[in-house]
Amino acid sequence: MFEIKRICCIGAGYVGGPTCSVIAQMCPEITVTVVDVNETRIKAWNSDTLPIYEPGLKEVVESCRGKNLFFSTDISSAIKDADLVFISVLSNPEFLAEGTAVRDLKEPDRVLIGGDETPEGQRAIKALCAVYEHWVPKSRIITTNTWSSELSKLAANAFLAQRISSINSISALCEATGADVEEVAKAIGMDQRIGSKFLKASVGFGGSCFQKDVLNLVYLCEALNLPEVASYWQQVIDMNEYQRRRFACRIIDCLFNTVTGKKIALLGFSFKKDTGDTRESSSIYISKYLMDEGAKLFIYDPKVLKQQIVYDLSQPSISEDNPERVSELVTITSDPYEACQSAHALVICTEWDMFRELDYEKIYKKMLKPAFIFDGRRVLDHLHAELQSIGFQIETIGKKVTSARIPYTPAVVGSRTASTEPPTKKAKA
Repeated sequence: MFEIKRICCIGAGYVGGPTCSVIAQMCPEITVTVVDVNETRIKAWNSDTLPIYEPGLKEVVESCRGKNLFFSTDISSAIKDADLVFISVLSNPEFLAEGTAVRDLKEPDRVLIGGDETPEGQRAIKALCAVYEHWVPKSRIITTNTWSSELSKLAANAFLAQRISSINSISALCEATGADVEEVAKAIGMDQRIGSKFLKASVGFGGSCFQKDVLNLVYLCEALNLPEVASYWQQVIDMNEYQRRRFACRIIDCLFNTVTGKKIALLGFSFKKDTGDTRESSSIYISKYLMDEGAKLFIYDPKVLKQQIVYDLSQPSISEDNPERVSELVTITSDPYEACQSAHALVICTEWDMFRELDYEKIYKKMLKPAFIFDGRRVLDHLHAELQSIGFQIETIGKKVTSARIPYTPAVVGSRTASTEPPTKKAKA
C-alpha cells in the first residue's frame, strides 16, 4: 500500500491550521506543510501569537513546529513535494466544534473519508485511513463515496442547527406562557430518543458552518427540484433570524421603547465561548439592530480584537452602507467594568465563563438606574435572586424573571407594537 510521508494543506484558517497541526503531532514521521496566500496569516502561525484562539492549540503547534510542521506561502513547492494534498480538508469533511477543536481532532466521534469508487479512489482512501489510524480506532473511521461524505457533513450541521432553532422556538412560547425553557429542555432531553445536547436556548447560533451548510442544503434541494425540502431547511435559518430580532426588540421595549442615544454594554462578540471567531456571530446582528435604533454600544470580548469587531460592524449589510456610524456609535473596551460605566443596560451575547464571575454589585453602582441585564445565553441563572436583590431588572431567554417590570408607555398606534417585528431603521434627519 502507498505510504504517505508528506502532506500539504492549502488554507491556514480555522480548519486547516488546527487539523494539520494535530496530524503533525500524532504522526511525527509525516512532514506536514500548511500553505496560504495570506502572508500575514502565515507569519502569525510562525510566531508566538497564533492567528486563531483555540484551547490547547498553541501547545500542539509549538510541540512540532519546525520539526515536522511548517507554515509557508510557497504553495507550488509544497504541492509538488506532497504525497497528499488537503484543500482545507474538504476531501475529508471535518466535524470540529470551535472551542473544542483540538479535543475533537484527537478524540473524534468519527472520521469520514469519501472518495471515488475507482481503483485510484479506493487507494487514496486507504492511504488517508492509514494516516488517521495512527491515533483513531479503525471502528471510528468511516469510508463512503464522495456524495455520501459531503452530504453527511451538510446533514450533520443542519440537524444540529435544527435542534437549536427548535428549542429557540419553544423559548418564545415559554416567555409567553410562564414556562422555563431550561426546565422544558431538561425534561425532553431525558428522553433517550431525543437526548440533551444542543437544546440550549440562546440568542441564536453563529459560526462559519451552521448557516453556510444549511443554505448549501437549501440550494441543493432547489437545484434538484425539491422545493418542499428546501423550504423545510430554510425555516431553520428563518427561526434563527427571528430569535435575534426578537431579542433586540425585547431590549428596546424594556428600555421604554427607545434606545436612541442610550449607552448599552454588550458583553461577548465571538459566536461562542473559547474562540475568537466572530463569523455569523449573533452579536453582530444584535449590534446592527441596536445601532439601527441609534444606541451607543460599548463592546467587550476577552479574545476578539478591536479591529475585527470594527470590521464586522462596518460591512455594508450591517452598517446599512454607512460605515461611519460605527465610529459614532461603537466603542470597544478592554475591560467589562469600563463597558458598563454609566450604561442603561448590560447585554450578554456570548457565554464566556468569566461573565458568571463578575462583581455585579460593583457593576450596578456604575450603571444608570433602572439598570437592566439582558442575558442572551442564560449564564446568570444561578444569580437571579442575588441580582434582583442588588436592584437589577433581569430579562433572559425563555423565562420570565422579573415579576413586576418597571412600567413604560406603550408604543403609539402605527409604530412597532409587537416584539416579533424587527427594529425599524431611523430616518436620517
